[in-house]
Amino acid sequence: MDRRSFLTALGLAPFAASPLLASSGNGIKGKAEHCIFIWLGGGMSQADTFDPKALGDNQATKKKPGSLYPSIETSVPGVRLCEHLPRTAKLMEHVTAVRSANHKVIDEHAFATNLVHTGRMISGNAVYPSIGSIVAHRRGAADPNVPAYMLIGYPNVSRGPGFLGIKDGYIYLVDTETGPNGFSTPGDVDPAQKLRRQELLGSLGGKAPEGSALAEYAQAQEEAFRLAGPSFMRHFDLRKEAADTRLSYGGEFGQRCLLARRLIQGGVRFVEVSHNLNFINGSGWDVHNDGINNQHILIRELDNALAALIEDLRRTGMLDKTLVVVGTEFGRPPEFDAKGGRGHQGTAFSMILAGGGLRHCGAYGQTDDLAKTVVKDPVSIPDFHATILAALQVDTSRDLMAGSRPVPVTDGGTPIAKLF
Repeated sequence: MDRRSFLTALGLAPFAASPLLASSGNGIKGKAEHCIFIWLGGGMSQADTFDPKALGDNQATKKKPGSLYPSIETSVPGVRLCEHLPRTAKLMEHVTAVRSANHKVIDEHAFATNLVHTGRMISGNAVYPSIGSIVAHRRGAADPNVPAYMLIGYPNVSRGPGFLGIKDGYIYLVDTETGPNGFSTPGDVDPAQKLRRQELLGSLGGKAPEGSALAEYAQAQEEAFRLAGPSFMRHFDLRKEAADTRLSYGGEFGQRCLLARRLIQGGVRFVEVSHNLNFINGSGWDVHNDGINNQHILIRELDNALAALIEDLRRTGMLDKTLVVVGTEFGRPPEFDAKGGRGHQGTAFSMILAGGGLRHCGAYGQTDDLAKTVVKDPVSIPDFHATILAALQVDTSRDLMAGSRPVPVTDGGTPIAKLF
């Protein structure tokens, strides 16, 4: 008897339906096989990108709230984007800007980043798994010769497996030239030597107790040995791509997105790509004060990479099977600070979905005239997670297990039904 039936038999039916005890898949199931999750650290301004409003003025003595740039039409009638997103604008029939994302964390980047990655606030001693680790845990890699989850960017606990354990963690790299460290055998070590070293290491290790940290380490080590070598590392050679394809993606961030496409084509299930590692404008997407002066450079770089990725996935026949997500920890308010920049805002901001076999509509949800408050179809972070998981064919009605304790996959999230 499952928990829901047991509680119902005890006369506790209301608790059986509680999101604290059981999450719901709502019968919604997508058809995506992979996910590329693009992370815009710092907080993308929705009014300056995917939810443009009337123009404001950040230079006047009495500053006027509003968008910083004019807007342009897109391939979806009635849906407009910032003028610095022209390539993406032509592809919006394959995209949904979720304009009504919201949460209550606004003043701390780390907490908001953790929330958007795990779908939950930090609570006591519990370390919750990231969306990437949940997908890796439930779906595994599409090809046994590659890992299920990869991170292109610096590692962080919010991207990690939490209570699921290191077996559902990520392999990471910080540039597109070398691939992950430690996965190439030194040139002076032949296969026979490598095998002898592994056998020696195995004989010294002994048998670790099941479920122990040592057993998890041994499992991770075994996985590393399995992946080490040319069959995995060949996916990182971008020189095998046509020159015009590489050029269409743009600079380092674009090359990361191209690498993500190669990785999912090779069977990786979930790839997160961090944008703006070197802080082009000094502050990334966290555009306080003077940081906003070069925000347009970030937006144009995002436009090139995102549009190239969508076009490339279409060309290779992978768009319907690959969900592209653009996430950020919060948005920015319509008002400007003393030097013309923007603060933080969690009450309303935009996150993006593309491809993945969804029924895209250009934009979902609606904010007020300043993109400050959600006025239609609010989407919580658990709802956004539930949408990603449903698109990737993950059954959200089945709990995760933190040891012997069941934990709902999402914190009461419901997929956006209109997209399925």
